[in-house]
Amino acid sequence: MPTPAVAPDRRNAGNGRDLRGVNRLTIDAITGVTDLVEAMHANISRFPGVLGAVAAGPAPGIAGLVYRSVRGVTRFVGDGLDLAFAKLAPLLDVVRPPPQREAVIAALNGVLGDHLDATGNPLAVEMRLRHQGAAPTLRRAALASALPEAGGKILVLVHGLCMNDLQWQYGGHDHGAALARELGYTPLYLHYNSGRHISVNGREFDALMERLIEQWPVPVERVAILCHSMGGLVARSACVVAQQRGSDWLQHLDRLVFLGTPHHGAPLERAGSWVDALIAVSPYTAPFARLGKVRSAGIQDLRHGNVRDEDWRDRDGDGRHDGRRPSPLPKGVRSYAIAASTARAPAAPDQDAALPKGDGLVPVASALGRHPERAYDLRIAKTRQHIAYGVHHLELLGDAGVYRLLARWLA
Repeated sequence: MPTPAVAPDRRNAGNGRDLRGVNRLTIDAITGVTDLVEAMHANISRFPGVLGAVAAGPAPGIAGLVYRSVRGVTRFVGDGLDLAFAKLAPLLDVVRPPPQREAVIAALNGVLGDHLDATGNPLAVEMRLRHQGAAPTLRRAALASALPEAGGKILVLVHGLCMNDLQWQYGGHDHGAALARELGYTPLYLHYNSGRHISVNGREFDALMERLIEQWPVPVERVAILCHSMGGLVARSACVVAQQRGSDWLQHLDRLVFLGTPHHGAPLERAGSWVDALIAVSPYTAPFARLGKVRSAGIQDLRHGNVRDEDWRDRDGDGRHDGRRPSPLPKGVRSYAIAASTARAPAAPDQDAALPKGDGLVPVASALGRHPERAYDLRIAKTRQHIAYGVHHLELLGDAGVYRLLARWLA
């Protein structure tokens, strides 16, 4: 039987799997809240003061029995529903999911993607390279059939946190499609679970790129990667892995362009970690720290800009310490960075002036890869850095000035 040119996204294909995924997530939520309430009950029953050591273990007496019963019944009902939805899934998975559904799934994966992946939830996004929303099979004949216009210049676009490949379409503009028309690139869009650790996604992206280059239907002239936000960290992580493994695709990588990537972290995520710490001080509120940690592994990696496993496996385990190792950009690759700033453009640019405020999510210095310690500075040439004034984080995807710069850099 011939290999289909386009492979369906089996783990998150449509309504039937959505029902099963939501069911599993609901069961997890009920048991999670039960654990939280039981912990509060246990702590309140054991501590007379406001502050003190946090209790461990179940609630005492009959209360503990009640909590165990709730968990047991919830799991029993959940398993039954999951079986029923499994039978219904083939009947419901008959239509291509709409973009709105894709956006919801992408957001859910950004917040809970590590949990969805660890529990085998059908809502977990499987990493694929897609074109016009479909995932071509990475075999030479299948790629030639799915991409008859394929040329020697490949452009891979990597989306950011809580987003998907379809959301490169912003305000009627798509950087990838426009660069294909103007410069002859063949665009492919990475679709991935942004709630997983960046280093986990980086390893998988490296393997996917290696497969792509091996099976590309025409001789590869060069590869460019265009990244938005977290996507830049995923691309950098893949480059680190490629250098360690000696992956061939890295030899074809010619240009690497970052749009609003938090190379050295995002302050909002760091602020969230302090909320966790304050909540955990009291035995009465400590159980709620679990809710603070609903931020996925991917979101927590944004705290400092982690790209390696070693970066998030710090000594104290809470992620507050910046334990990153230096991860320089690959040699021989032209790298570019655009930072967005909601400030107005200065009347007369001053190279010595302080950097403006960022785009509401990423500081300008972080987006440009600048760091006071030389080992961590990405050393992107000043001529390949740009600040887009009056632009917020998402507008980098559709701003006309940003596109003109991309077209010049990638020409």
